[in-house]
Amino acid sequence: MDPVQIIFILIYMLTVLLAATKFVPMSVAAMIGALLAAWFGLLYGVFEYGEAFGFIDIRLIALLIGVMIVVEVAERSGLFRFGALYAVKLSGGNPRILFVSICLTSAIVSMFLSDPTAMLLIAAAMATITKLLRYDPVPYFISAMIMINLGGTSTLIGSVSNMIIGLQAGISFTNFIGYLAICELALWAITIFVLYMLFKSRLGEKRKLPEYNPWESVEDKKLFYRSILILILMIGLFLALDTLGIGPEAVALGCAVLALALSGSDPTEIFKKLDWETIFFIAGFMFLVGGLGSTGILLDISTQLFQTVGQSQLGATMTTLWASGLASSAVSNIAIALTFTPIITAVPGLGSAAVWSALILGTNLGGATTPLSGAVIIMGIGALKREGISLSFTEFTKVGIITSLIQLGFASFYLVVRFNLWV
Repeated sequence: MDPVQIIFILIYMLTVLLAATKFVPMSVAAMIGALLAAWFGLLYGVFEYGEAFGFIDIRLIALLIGVMIVVEVAERSGLFRFGALYAVKLSGGNPRILFVSICLTSAIVSMFLSDPTAMLLIAAAMATITKLLRYDPVPYFISAMIMINLGGTSTLIGSVSNMIIGLQAGISFTNFIGYLAICELALWAITIFVLYMLFKSRLGEKRKLPEYNPWESVEDKKLFYRSILILILMIGLFLALDTLGIGPEAVALGCAVLALALSGSDPTEIFKKLDWETIFFIAGFMFLVGGLGSTGILLDISTQLFQTVGQSQLGATMTTLWASGLASSAVSNIAIALTFTPIITAVPGLGSAAVWSALILGTNLGGATTPLSGAVIIMGIGALKREGISLSFTEFTKVGIITSLIQLGFASFYLVVRFNLWV
């Protein structure tokens, strides 16, 4: 390992440390890393100035912005809050049905919303209902956090890490579902059952649900129906990408323009609400990883990481699943996805559907292990704190470790069966 590679590894470690400790915002940490990578990369001739701009995948940034705009318009219509409130109403005040309803709603909403946005919506509904019914909110909040993280695994647009991996691996929207849909449905059922068994004694007794009308949360019914149509159109076009001959970023941006045109909202207000923190974090971290790759260190790491498994797809898949899963329990899964994708692509023949699926599952399933795993956990704990309830690191981690290990264990079994890895 030469001195330049050591410098870039130190820059990477510094960036991850700054982001993980929240010493500075994640976006600032990534931009500090990118700035240092640019400075030392140009200084030591690791890459040319013009080459450096190619480190940032504009297609990914476009896909992110397009989906965020569509989701922001839909959120303003009250669509997602309506769905959450309606699901709660269907429970009829039965705590067990309410628990399952919240878990399912959390997972479904996070299939289309960013995890932090989904957490905000679900937390608002849960805080209201658990307070009126005098239920202990902790089981509901912890379960919602875990299910929101899990639900984001289901589709190409369900989480940022999915978009990163999907674009890099060339996995279409339909192939993504084909690889992981059965696994996701099974994981939903298993996780809800495990969470229920852990919390059943704390769910409370059946009480009469207070009267409320979910439609009261919808202020603009015209925008509500338009949002539904735009979401259906976007998903339909994603499903038809193979025949359209265009990329998912084109669909996302096209639907974003349509949403802006039909919403009647001030675009400036919508743009303000976009998750620019995540966008700048991804751009900065992509630049850092691109610079790291130019030193040749990622190829060296990938060779060392997978040399013990040789040509074994089973070994490569299990290594990817568990390494990314355990890493995502302590570091943002976005950073893990950005780091692992070039490592996998660096080894010829390694990037099979099984290995890419393992990376998708690993980066997502490890994201709800500890309060350090991701923003959704921090936001959920913050929502509980606003209700006057303090959730300790240990209390959440006990549940997070159990559910994550069970999820990763089942994912291991699924990948072996789905891709015939025992052959």
